[in-house]
Amino acid sequence: MSARGAPRWITTGFSLLAALGLQAVAAQSPPPADSPLSEVQITATRVAEPIERLPAAVTIVGGDSLRARGAGDLRTALALVAGIDAPPGGDAGPASSVPSLWGLHEFDAFLLVVDGVPSGGAFNPALPTLDLHDVDRIEVMKGGAPVMYGVTSFVGVIQVVRRAAGSSDQQALISGGSHDSWSGDVSLSLPSLGSFRQSLLLDGQRTRLSDPRAGVDAGHVLYRSSAPVVGGTGTLDAEFTSQTQLPTSPVIRAGTTLTARTALDANFNPQDAGINEQRAHLTAGYARAGAWGEWHTLLSYTRSTIHDVRGFVRPQLAIGADGNNADGFNQDRILDDAYFDSYWRTLLAPTLDVVAGLDWLYGRGSQQSRNFAYLTPLDGGAPPSGSRPIDEINGLSNRRNFGGAYLQADWKPNDRVAVLAGARMNRTAEEQASSHVDAFDSANNLNALGTRSHTRGSGTIGISCVAWGTQNSVSHATVFADYRNTFKPAAIDFGPDFTPLILKPESAQSYEAGLRLTARGGRLKWHVEGFRLNFTDLVVHELDVNGAPILANAGSQHFQGVETELRWSVAADWVLSASYSYHDTRFDNAVSVESGNTVQLHGHQLELSPHNLAAVGVQFAPPLGAQAAVQAVYVGRRFLDRLNTAPAGGYATVDARLAYRFARYSVALNGYNLTDRREPVTASEFGDQSYYLLPARRLMLEAAWSL
Repeated sequence: MSARGAPRWITTGFSLLAALGLQAVAAQSPPPADSPLSEVQITATRVAEPIERLPAAVTIVGGDSLRARGAGDLRTALALVAGIDAPPGGDAGPASSVPSLWGLHEFDAFLLVVDGVPSGGAFNPALPTLDLHDVDRIEVMKGGAPVMYGVTSFVGVIQVVRRAAGSSDQQALISGGSHDSWSGDVSLSLPSLGSFRQSLLLDGQRTRLSDPRAGVDAGHVLYRSSAPVVGGTGTLDAEFTSQTQLPTSPVIRAGTTLTARTALDANFNPQDAGINEQRAHLTAGYARAGAWGEWHTLLSYTRSTIHDVRGFVRPQLAIGADGNNADGFNQDRILDDAYFDSYWRTLLAPTLDVVAGLDWLYGRGSQQSRNFAYLTPLDGGAPPSGSRPIDEINGLSNRRNFGGAYLQADWKPNDRVAVLAGARMNRTAEEQASSHVDAFDSANNLNALGTRSHTRGSGTIGISCVAWGTQNSVSHATVFADYRNTFKPAAIDFGPDFTPLILKPESAQSYEAGLRLTARGGRLKWHVEGFRLNFTDLVVHELDVNGAPILANAGSQHFQGVETELRWSVAADWVLSASYSYHDTRFDNAVSVESGNTVQLHGHQLELSPHNLAAVGVQFAPPLGAQAAVQAVYVGRRFLDRLNTAPAGGYATVDARLAYRFARYSVALNGYNLTDRREPVTASEFGDQSYYLLPARRLMLEAAWSL
């Protein structure tokens, strides 16, 4: 069923919940008492530290807020965080997304962390299998993490922290709605055995988009446990995801606009297209505290096996000399990653908190792609991949070892000043073998071997100062500034094409300064910061001399801007949120190959990087009775191409939730992209001059009950 043609049970439910919501508005509760509680983060320091004393921009999105807004993906979860846009979809499939931070819209420029473990390891963020059920909070830190996470991030860290073992939501939920989609989950705190705690999360979904051939089928299980071990605490997590993504097709750009020759939801993928992934993850941790300080150790291993069948229509939309107008691949990938981190934290003096540690990030990935050409009608529909002859077979094997030793000191000489400084020594080593087998002429067969290693330092220094009030008062203001220097080995997209080169590492230096204000007895929190990021050897997508998509280093760029965010607890159970950012992202000395020609990009704006982003949200979430939430996001004008010849206008999206909560039960109606805007949001790196669109409007009716 379509969003426009929602069945009567959904529209009736929406009307009923709206009436309950209006009734609740008329009966507001008194404002809350003053509360001095501070938000505490762990992303920037590995240890709990109040945001007010941190010389960096960090936002915390609470799990209760996620559930009150019906946020089940990164776009809706982070919609109210200043400067972030995370449209769903992209080359990794409809279950994925491509978050933008500080104006950089790249799939690998940020670090995704889940419960302290880099998710995706040494390769790319594992966004398609990210699960946001039973989440305690999401922490977002802007800029790089050159000390604590080393060579894995430039523009930000998004850390998802799930509820600890034995403290789950204790809830079951089912939902159904647009395009015959459904989902369900159960989160349980299992019976304790003395001090042994354990939790179990089960969830599944069948999501279909406005293109009936596109969607996601997935099942997920997470088991968490903790217990006393040898004077400390041991933890063990086991997680498994089975997922099938049915991919959408990006829309071709014809000149300065998207083509009108294809239908809005035309799907040019082969008949048997799908991204089938099986992902198993295991994490063990140990923490022990004593008079000498604290010792924390974490070890994780993940294996993903992926079978990927997809195809992309050619930019000309015309039948070529070979009788085809599209190219596809049938690919098998295996990804292994391991992570080890061990650190010691101690107070060397009453005012000096030190963290020292070692970590190691390992990645091994391989792919074999059997590529073919085929003919597809422009209104969609294509033959199965197995019916087409193989033109070429491309293979890639890559192994990465990223190791580091780090030291970070948090010095608080008095109640007003805090200095955070850290340094890290990085050692990266990479080996790669790639092959190309031509099905027509063995003389064109190719093999390439490459290695690349680097040893270099990275670090940060920052200062924060209480400018008004005191650190313990409910109303105060803090100013901060920081500098960060880091680098990152180039990304690998494991695409179907021959990849003979290991690209140069990317490097960046950033400067940031800001103000944080807490007022009205702690009910109003506001911050503003400005930043400058100087980038060298950014990895971009372009075409080689044969027209095949490749990744290449693109010289230097700079990113600068201002971001501001406000959160105001207006009254009991009422929260108003707003954010705005201005980004200016431009190429400096950079060249690119466009349509076979080498062009200078100096002064050009980065593609899909708008100057303006804004959001506003209202949330009403009492423990019982009517609940409501709405958030509106504006994405400003941007360019679809690096030459800045194809502008795309700004657009707004609206998400809303109406709910009613009884003692143990609740019903809710969630609406996503209610404005039904189908804007180009992400460029494809597999299909040239083509763009994925924002998914259509979606309505989901849910019922939940406490267990």
